[in-house]
Amino acid sequence: MGDAEVIPIGTRGRPGRGTGQDKPSSAARSLAGPTARNGSAKSAPRKVAPPSAPQDPPATEVEPTSAGAPASGGTSSTTATDRTPGIPVTDWLSAFAHGAREVFGEAWEPRLAEFLAFLRRRLTGDYVVDEYGFDPEVTERFLIASLRPIAEKWFRIEVRGIENIPTEGGALVVSNHSGTIPVDGLMTMASIHDQTGRFLRPLGADLVFKLPLVSEMARKAGATLACNEDAERMLRGGELVGVWPEGFKGIGKPYADRYKLQRFGRGGFVGAALRTGVPIVPLSVVGAEEIYPLVGNVPSLARLLGVPYIPITPFFPLLGPLGLVPLPSKWILEFGEPIRTDEYDEHAAEDPMLVFNVTDQVRETIQQTLYQLLMQRTSVFR
Repeated sequence: MGDAEVIPIGTRGRPGRGTGQDKPSSAARSLAGPTARNGSAKSAPRKVAPPSAPQDPPATEVEPTSAGAPASGGTSSTTATDRTPGIPVTDWLSAFAHGAREVFGEAWEPRLAEFLAFLRRRLTGDYVVDEYGFDPEVTERFLIASLRPIAEKWFRIEVRGIENIPTEGGALVVSNHSGTIPVDGLMTMASIHDQTGRFLRPLGADLVFKLPLVSEMARKAGATLACNEDAERMLRGGELVGVWPEGFKGIGKPYADRYKLQRFGRGGFVGAALRTGVPIVPLSVVGAEEIYPLVGNVPSLARLLGVPYIPITPFFPLLGPLGLVPLPSKWILEFGEPIRTDEYDEHAAEDPMLVFNVTDQVRETIQQTLYQLLMQRTSVFR
């Protein structure tokens, strides 16, 4: 089969211009230069350079091959670094070390080693938790380390009377409760650990251990159910236990009732202290009432969701998630003088009047200290 003639598309079956005309169209002439429009431009003859004598190619430096012989082909060669794009491993390591020093300081290598050791223990299960699920390593390295900047930079917590916390042995810290969300408990845990090195073991309400993720983290942080049995076991074991007797009535009270203590229940925490003979340390917290000023509530929705209350603040739910950012109020934590219980006999906890009197003593101590701190405070945010 012979070669077929190739006919360009759009030439109406004839080679040449797409219009099939011998002369260019007006549109084509408008695109051409003035010389082409006047018809004076002619294709200039192509000049061909005369053949010249062959010349020797320029001498190139031949790099010897790996066997010591010159590279074949007579072309210039380059080193392996020039031929292969990329960054050497040594440069990567140097850049990493420099960046680590900039971020973590000169002691970045021990810190990296500690993190890798922590990661290895987590992956291999080589860590210890107690019978309540308390994980001291996670609490110290993750929870308290995350809370520390908030306590120091945002709330600017001032701690007073920390010497009233026993350095060892069991003790019961009793505090007022406020803030709409129990942030005061977390800040108390972080402050006590930073000041004394001891872990505060909080007693939490039932709702805390029914919430997903929250319950697991609470267990790892050392919290346990607020019942006398668990409290007494921890106190006998020499733990520092924290309790907030006001409960949800304290953190959910309106802003108009701020710093007015609610009922302290039936004094179950006093009974636990009397049975174990540990001191009771009253704690007064000023500043937490202002982080989420509670101005309203939605009781019907709260009952539907099974929660104590649905808070309404000046910024939530009006500003959405932004309204969940707490206001940067100035906090003061003052630990009062311990109330000793080892002077009572073993049956003192069965005397309801004694339990009531000790409970009232603790409550009045906290209330009077709150009033004194409020009188000393010049501003909510300073």
